[in-house]
Amino acid sequence: MFATNYYTLVAGLREYALDADAKGFDVRAIVEEVFEALTERDARQVRLLDAYYDCENLVALRAGRRAFSPLGNFSREELAEELKHPVRLPEELARVVRAYADPEGEDAETVDTAQRFEKSLFAAYYELCARKGCRFLRQWAVFDRNLRNLTAAVTARAAGRPVEEVTVGGGDVVDQLQRSSAADFGLRGELGYIDAVIAAVGEEQNLVEKERKIDLIRWNEALDLATFDYFDINAVLSYLVRVNIVARWTLLDPARGREMFARLLAELDGKEMIEKQ
Repeated sequence: MFATNYYTLVAGLREYALDADAKGFDVRAIVEEVFEALTERDARQVRLLDAYYDCENLVALRAGRRAFSPLGNFSREELAEELKHPVRLPEELARVVRAYADPEGEDAETVDTAQRFEKSLFAAYYELCARKGCRFLRQWAVFDRNLRNLTAAVTARAAGRPVEEVTVGGGDVVDQLQRSSAADFGLRGELGYIDAVIAAVGEEQNLVEKERKIDLIRWNEALDLATFDYFDINAVLSYLVRVNIVARWTLLDPARGREMFARLLAELDGKEMIEKQ
């Protein structure tokens, strides 16, 4: 099946971002503009990307926390209903919700409810991306899981906690994180960003700066994964990953949010994209 190219959309992303900035960076307005141009098949990929934030919000709601990310697909009220009767979530995520709501039920036979809800839900999310995601989203999900697991493992090791308590999913990287006693977990040759993560998590005392350094790793990976994608859904998803980072920092630290926004605009030169192609 051939990919749909969004020449006009991608060329106009910079204008959407500029318009949003004039109103006070409105990530939802940008996403709505993007949705209007996408095919339904590609719109599902954007919803799958944003389902990560639905998972974060489900975990927070179930734990009784007030924190809520506006970057997901559903409102707080909608997700509160999903925790009671999941009908709109992807089936893979709904199965986890049902299993923890009824540990003796049928869904619990396929979900390890002995684990924390958060671990099971995010494991299901990453598996969902692996099976139903486009090329960018499959690769992004692998990267994102590895990065989050590595960050959690470095933090757990420093605190003297078992790494297996904080890692999500399985595979070679998780096995190395759980078993290796090496400073780099024996993963330096496999994860090119490992030194940057260890430095950010283990050496940076300023929590805000630590978060910024980790998000820059995400930003650069989003760019790298779409290096040769200029107008397809992979390019759109790469852009939306960076938009979400800008949106997060606009709330956390407005000054740094403006810095990242300026960087995003510099990377969104439609004319330059066309010339590259």
